[in-house]
Amino acid sequence: MRIMGLDFGSKTVGVAVSDALHITAQGIETIQRKSQGKLRQTLARIDLLIQEYQVDRIVLGFPKNMNNTEGERCQKTLEFQRMLEQRTGLEVFLWDERLTTVAADRTLMEGGVRRENRKSYVDRIAAVFILQGYLDSLAFEKNRA
Repeated sequence: MRIMGLDFGSKTVGVAVSDALHITAQGIETIQRKSQGKLRQTLARIDLLIQEYQVDRIVLGFPKNMNNTEGERCQKTLEFQRMLEQRTGLEVFLWDERLTTVAADRTLMEGGVRRENRKSYVDRIAAVFILQGYLDSLAFEKNRA
């Protein structure tokens, strides 16, 4: 079974999945939405990806402010978490995603991706960073025990 990582934004959701051994994260796609409130198609697509990749756990980026407070995006993310759990029946873990989008954009810049093309990849790469952070924490806890 695999773990799915999600970077939930106002218009897109970046999606990543782990390998079967939970060592590495790979970006698989960016789901586009026509409007912020329209989540039915997004949830349906995530559900299909869960089946396709045999996912048994979801990690959702939690966008806290830099001072550790929770803003409006956190509330929307919590609502999305509840919808995901209800739709999929899977537990959805929240993961601090501060600076993942910045790191993803920097990675794409350093990789020579042109500015106009970065937007289509940044959420997927951010999802990879979210999931990889979670996977690394699992490995750390396992080695510590």
